Amino acid sequence: MRNLPLLVDGHGREHRDLRVSLTDHCNLRCTYCMPGEGVPWLPKASLLTLDELVELVGIAVEAGISEVRLTGGEPLLRADIVAIVASIAALSGPGGHPEVSMTTNGIGLAKLAGPLAEAGLARVNVSLDTLDAETYRRMARRDRLDDTLAGIEAARAAGLGPLKLNTVLLRDVNTHEAVDLLRFALERDAELRFIEQMPLDAGHTWTREGMVTADEVQAWLSEAFDLEAIPGRGAAPAERYRVRPLGSLSSSKGEPDGDPLGTVGIIASVTRPFCGACDRLRLTADGQLRNCLFATAESDLRTPLREGVDRGEIIRRIHASLAVKLPGHGINDPGFLQPRRPMSAIGG
Repeated sequence: MRNLPLLVDGHGREHRDLRVSLTDHCNLRCTYCMPGEGVPWLPKASLLTLDELVELVGIAVEAGISEVRLTGGEPLLRADIVAIVASIAALSGPGGHPEVSMTTNGIGLAKLAGPLAEAGLARVNVSLDTLDAETYRRMARRDRLDDTLAGIEAARAAGLGPLKLNTVLLRDVNTHEAVDLLRFALERDAELRFIEQMPLDAGHTWTREGMVTADEVQAWLSEAFDLEAIPGRGAAPAERYRVRPLGSLSSSKGEPDGDPLGTVGIIASVTRPFCGACDRLRLTADGQLRNCLFATAESDLRTPLREGVDRGEIIRRIHASLAVKLPGHGINDPGFLQPRRPMSAIGG
């Protein structure tokens, strides 16, 4: 194995987390992500093959990437998903084999959770915005809640953990379910993570006024539980809290009563940016490297790979992208421009 220069940007941030989109296709049409109809899919010929994908991820792992998160679209729609996981899990870098995780809507996990775990998948994040079938249909434009819930149970049975459930709250749609969703997660030893809706929707309908904020989420949860902040966040996107029975933090002893019920996370990308500790890079399904989720420029890695250039040129392009990474995503700047690609074409 050849040691490559570490992936450090111009602000001194070392990058160890690579998010890899496997496809822009999805079997849902969530309102905050994709239009209901007329989605302009990436040309099939532009998508990275299994061998191309593993080659690019392998270079990144050799340069210090220690976690590879597979995303989409919906990654389980790739027919070769088990082979992708096995191939990436077998890669090796300065710190050994990378941890391979996945963000999924859970549809398909009932069949694939076991084979994926055997192939080397360590854990999954499953998107779950509601426990109500009608609200699910309204948000996802599909009737697949039972499949998602079955996928969650299959992930638990396969030992894909710690299991995390991702929730986006939309005003006047599912906000009333915040506490119920947290109870659902706690009962299954899962960590629920509330994610502020970001300006990455295909219809560009996001507004700051309409977005549910982290402060609101905390207020709703605090009506049913005590939340105790967990220090030492590091580069993680979620602010994490121990969830305790209501009133346990106001004990006369000055210490919490008993063990916590579990944990909850809040990812406040808009109102509490955490860019200063960012350690993430993103590779799109068509082989474009993005140094930020909200980047307006990309670095083409697919073309030189297909032209047969040596690995040195690939790593040079990766470092060139890192060199111009901005200190923050700029959502709160007056001149902020939403990326041309929607979330489904970038990868979460």
